Amino acid sequence: MTSSVWGEPVTLNPDAPQRYEVVRDDTLWDIAGRFLRDPWRWPDIWQVNQQINNPHLIYPGDIIFLSYRENGDPVLELQRGLPSYKMSPAVRTSKLEKAIPTIPIDAIQQFLLHPRVVSKETLDNAPYVVAGTEERLILGAGDEIYVRGLSKSAIIRYGIYRGGEVYRDPDHPSKILGYEALFIADANIQRFGDPAILSIQNSTREILVGDRLLPTSDLEFEQHFLPHASPTPVEGKIIAVIDGVSQIGQYQAVALNLGVEDGMEKGTVLAVYQAGRVVRDPISRLPEDKVRLPDERAGVIMVFRAFNHISYGLMMGAERAIHVYDVVRNP
Repeated sequence: MTSSVWGEPVTLNPDAPQRYEVVRDDTLWDIAGRFLRDPWRWPDIWQVNQQINNPHLIYPGDIIFLSYRENGDPVLELQRGLPSYKMSPAVRTSKLEKAIPTIPIDAIQQFLLHPRVVSKETLDNAPYVVAGTEERLILGAGDEIYVRGLSKSAIIRYGIYRGGEVYRDPDHPSKILGYEALFIADANIQRFGDPAILSIQNSTREILVGDRLLPTSDLEFEQHFLPHASPTPVEGKIIAVIDGVSQIGQYQAVALNLGVEDGMEKGTVLAVYQAGRVVRDPISRLPEDKVRLPDERAGVIMVFRAFNHISYGLMMGAERAIHVYDVVRNP
């Protein structure tokens, strides 16, 4: 396996350990950060052990070793730890613990399960909340709602959504990339009809008349990502930060104006560059003489979900202040 990308060798951290024992709550990214300057580069120096099933899955108790090839290139090797044992009065089982995720799943779980980018027509034509079974305008978990537009089908679980941000291309504001469907709650069918009755199972926000329903997928979401750079040069921008904060920090999710059609996929890593400020030249004799400062690298993002024209990424590290409309490029 090559130890370089774009012709550049992998750089070790000066204080990289010779060995590390994996513990619960670790992530692959955090472990790789102990050894490498750029944690996303760990697949480039991972020594696949043919004697171990699923060598890219790592478990608590495993040992990661740092060694070197004959030519001096670094290699990370895995020694599988012992399985953990769980005992109870009735049963005794021996089971390897759950593999550690690539990145903190808690930070992105809601985006993998619920939020999506849809067309305006999808939201406009979706079934909608017309009233609560009680005479209340604001509803939540435990309440029942009347919904119009549901056809009788095998689907009994729905997500309740509200139109969120309109994603536009920052370089072409008239170009709409998609519409955010903001997750509000889960609901189960209690009775089909027009209107149908659904019970609200949980909610993240208050449910309002007019909120829309979309089918809920029962598929499990992926917890393991293989970080990698795009094979072709790409450039885009951060167009939104979830929850609307002005500055973006570690483990915050952002939306990018790059999608599947631009080569984005799960695990794509991008570097963030803080846009250079325009300042007046204090030495120049021309009062309006201004200069744009160069863009400065500010952090790293990993894409965890991609749509046609938009992708969601998680800020894995921030070295400088990062804002909406900062540029993202190949790392």
